[in-house]
Amino acid sequence: MSTYDFIIVGAGIVGLSTAFKLSESYPDLDILVLEKENEVAAHQTGNNSGVIHSGIYYKPNSYRAKNCVDGRHQLVDFCEQHKVDYEICGKVIVATEEEDIPRLDTIFETGQINEIEGIKKIDPQEVVEIEPYVTNSVKGIHVPCSGIVDYVGVCKKLRQLIEQKGNRVACGQEVTNINQENSALSVKTTTDSFSGQHLINCAGLYSDHVAKSAGVHPNIQIVPFRGEYYELKPEVQHFVNGLIYPMPNPAFPFLGVHFTKMVRGAVECGPNAVFAFKREGYDKLSFDMEETIETLNFPGFYNLARKYWKMGLDEWYRSFSKRAFVKGLQKLIPSIRPKHLKPSPSGVRAMALKPNGEILDDFQFEVTQNEIHVLNAPSPAATAGLAIGDEILKRAEKAFM
Repeated sequence: MSTYDFIIVGAGIVGLSTAFKLSESYPDLDILVLEKENEVAAHQTGNNSGVIHSGIYYKPNSYRAKNCVDGRHQLVDFCEQHKVDYEICGKVIVATEEEDIPRLDTIFETGQINEIEGIKKIDPQEVVEIEPYVTNSVKGIHVPCSGIVDYVGVCKKLRQLIEQKGNRVACGQEVTNINQENSALSVKTTTDSFSGQHLINCAGLYSDHVAKSAGVHPNIQIVPFRGEYYELKPEVQHFVNGLIYPMPNPAFPFLGVHFTKMVRGAVECGPNAVFAFKREGYDKLSFDMEETIETLNFPGFYNLARKYWKMGLDEWYRSFSKRAFVKGLQKLIPSIRPKHLKPSPSGVRAMALKPNGEILDDFQFEVTQNEIHVLNAPSPAATAGLAIGDEILKRAEKAFM
């Protein structure tokens, strides 16, 4: 059995970007990417809203802020070079209440610190010039560098480039155990066993499980939240030109329902955010007993629920009431009606929680003798994927090379 220089777990955009960056910098390395599904980008990467985020919201000097801006530029260049579908359609962030204006001003200042190019405060008339159906704003921010992209297409191209260098992306290989054997690692999957010198865990929703299978016990746990969407019917897609976002609620760790133009031509509306009873639970009735018990036994979940239970109930209500969901959308586009919407596929977010219920809102890595575990890669991980690959490469060079 041959021994790989690096085994990477997970073929989402973070895992594939890491393999790509390693192969570009060290073309003689023998790299293996293991993916449990039969295709790449099957979960968070392939089920997100497809937005190229600007980096305007994120705390200055955080990994999220720096990697988002850098990753956005790299992503656009990558799409240009490799003919992957994308569009820089721009975004408006809309304040609909006078009391929201101070927070909007703070977001704008954060954007300036993060050097988001081209951002501009706009008045209600300027908002309407960009998005004619957003008729009830009091102030806004135009973010012209935001856009949309085919993230699955990006990942398919990354896989092609990785394999062109003689490396391997093996699908249908769910990692079940990782053992240290002398100076190498033995990685067992449901069907095979592989040997490697170093391992990088980019398993997303199961990053904590993979870490534990390697004997690493992080002080966080992944708790899944499902983002549920609707889609505008074709006859009203002209209501939206680009990306329309509300003011985020500072007391709730989600951006709120918004409108997203998609590269395939559709317009997505949402998401709301509800606890998922399965880590890959994309449907309302998705349920996994073992994973649910695992979450309910974790004190961080109770501490989070205690803090946000009222907002959580509102999200559940919107999950089962289309009319309530539409009411949230009408804060941005008053002319939206229930008849304008049809159901759209959901996504699941891997929220990393500490035992005290604190949400880990930045990237977190754990490095051992010959392993790197990416334990948290929150949004904008898709936008920042190539930059995160650079970050992991630097950590690998420092720890192993």
